[in-house]
Amino acid sequence: MKMTQIYEIMNNTMGEILGENVVVQEDLSNVVDLGKEVINTDNLDAYVKKLVNHIGKVVFSNRMYKGGVPSVVLDAWEFGSILEKITADMPDATESDSWKLENGKDYSPDIFYQPTVNAKFFNSRITFEVPLSFTERQVKQSLSSVTQLNGFISMLETAVENSITVKTENLIMKTINNMIAETLNDSGITSENAKEKTDVKAVNLLYGYNQLNGTKLTPEKAIKDSTFIKYASYTIALYKDRISKISKLFNVGKKARFTPESELHLVLLSDFAKASVVYLESDTYNNELVKLPKYETVPYWQGSGTEYEFTEVSKISVKCSSGKVVEQTGIIGVMFDTNALGVSNLDKRVTTNYNPKAEFYNNFYKVDAGYYNDLNENFVVFFVA
Repeated sequence: MKMTQIYEIMNNTMGEILGENVVVQEDLSNVVDLGKEVINTDNLDAYVKKLVNHIGKVVFSNRMYKGGVPSVVLDAWEFGSILEKITADMPDATESDSWKLENGKDYSPDIFYQPTVNAKFFNSRITFEVPLSFTERQVKQSLSSVTQLNGFISMLETAVENSITVKTENLIMKTINNMIAETLNDSGITSENAKEKTDVKAVNLLYGYNQLNGTKLTPEKAIKDSTFIKYASYTIALYKDRISKISKLFNVGKKARFTPESELHLVLLSDFAKASVVYLESDTYNNELVKLPKYETVPYWQGSGTEYEFTEVSKISVKCSSGKVVEQTGIIGVMFDTNALGVSNLDKRVTTNYNPKAEFYNNFYKVDAGYYNDLNENFVVFFVA
């Protein structure tokens, strides 16, 4: 089983998530000063100016981050490593002999018709770990009670869990972004031709709208234009019905597939989803007629940039699994089958080691999972360019 270490990727991409640059300059010049501020005159008594003010209450910042990415995590299993997906192609029809009977002709029913079955194997997993050391004896001098000690330890545990949640969310979004890139690449959509090109599974909503109405609306203005939002909502709703019927048009592998509503995922960029509610539904009396199908939202696909500009939050820039480099902005949504992508066999665990010489514990929080795309399943990209 292939296991890839990604701790460096996780550390480098944190800047994208937190609204910082990818390469962050760390200024450590204030580290020592922070320790010295305790004895500044502002922290001494006003009588003899020698007594250090005491801490009256300790508050630990202990807020659990719930996350908020599309729900594509599958179940886990204990033994084995390979995820196997087996599919069967639809057999062709043959001529019926029931209505062309001839005297003495043999109509043998003993011909063997072999089914066409395909198996895909996903046997790649990625791993990372977050280590953290814990002490008890050394920190007691700075705390006043067992309650404070427990609160302090709980805060550290929460920080680790939040770190793992952010990193796992980022990997889930990378899984979706890779599928977007593969779909755009197969459809021949590039950053150079996207403005004048659309495809059945990579839909340039703005190109379709401008062609239909003879307008020259720009992407930034389009997502706040109620007329365009109506057209976009109409098209997305159409696709919900279209991919529910069996077809080879909506997947890269050109396989006959259909996606019922119960197996459908629709993920929209928040900029477009909120604009649909504010600029369209709020001004419509029967808003259920223009409401988008049930969807999940993401604030960005790859990163927020420094100011949450539409050009940044709607952009992906990746080297996808097939080796192609794809860069595209204006992506406002994706619609896909449950089987198109996912996170399989997520395994989270903690191992612990005690150092008796220095009296501290090391906890290693480990996460393994397989992140996969199946190009034979339905996946549609909606973008404006």
